[in-house]
Amino acid sequence: MAGKPRDFTKRQLRIGEAAIEAVLFVAAAASIVITAAILYVLLEGSFHFFAQVPISTFLTDTEWTPLFENPRYGIAPLLAGTLVATLVALTLAVPVGLLVAIYLSEFASPRARETIKPILELLAGVPTVIFGYFALQFVTPMLKQIIPDLPSFNILSAGLVIGILIIPYIASVSEDAMRAVPNALREGAFAMGATRLETAFGVVTPAAFSGIAGAFVLGMSRAVGETMVVAIAGGQQPNLTLDPTQPAATITAYIAQVAKGDLPHKSLEYYSIYAAGLSLLALTLVFNLVAFWLNRKYREAY
Repeated sequence: MAGKPRDFTKRQLRIGEAAIEAVLFVAAAASIVITAAILYVLLEGSFHFFAQVPISTFLTDTEWTPLFENPRYGIAPLLAGTLVATLVALTLAVPVGLLVAIYLSEFASPRARETIKPILELLAGVPTVIFGYFALQFVTPMLKQIIPDLPSFNILSAGLVIGILIIPYIASVSEDAMRAVPNALREGAFAMGATRLETAFGVVTPAAFSGIAGAFVLGMSRAVGETMVVAIAGGQQPNLTLDPTQPAATITAYIAQVAKGDLPHKSLEYYSIYAAGLSLLALTLVFNLVAFWLNRKYREAY
């Protein structure tokens, strides 16, 4: 009789563990199923598009005018606008985010860290439409003081504001990677006479590079997928240019423009958003593969 309650408790624990394992498996499988469903939707819509537009034309044509009387379907202008906006954003966000992470990880007092991190999280939670009007009404007029010929809609101001938007992502993930570096590395550097600044840049940052690379790619993916800022401040003009001072359109801005419901459902113009979305997915996949390679390479090195 004395052994029955104990056996019952063990049986309860096994049932509880099995239930938890089942819930975790469902959660993991759900992410795979959702990703597969998204890919299926994009491939199905893209199939209808490429049945009428050759892939060679899609990749090599230099004009994107699906809404014109004589439509052209070259993805190059949208890719150029997306890459330029992302490059401008990373030019601002990477150094600023990395410096913020180094300060929070290596120099800030606990009180300063507790103050700055919530501010960063608050910045990340601001709706992007507000950032869009901030770019249009504040950043663009400010840039016009420096570049008088700057158009009212341009990719430069949109990219800079996207950079501000992704600073919290880069700073937060990079700081977590730096704080995960063993203190023994810091103590060894101090024992050899290195200063805190030399230790931060010469020891901690290289040791945390795999996590920092992941933070950069996370910020890059976030910049590539940004919609409202470029839709409001970028001009929504598919323009094959690498000049950030010119108006341009990105893939996400075009999708937002077309997906408002003004076009007939299942028309070629409507299916063009699936082909554009598939291109964006492929671009993001390339970024993530690069991050995976860097993460594995530098994790093995350290």
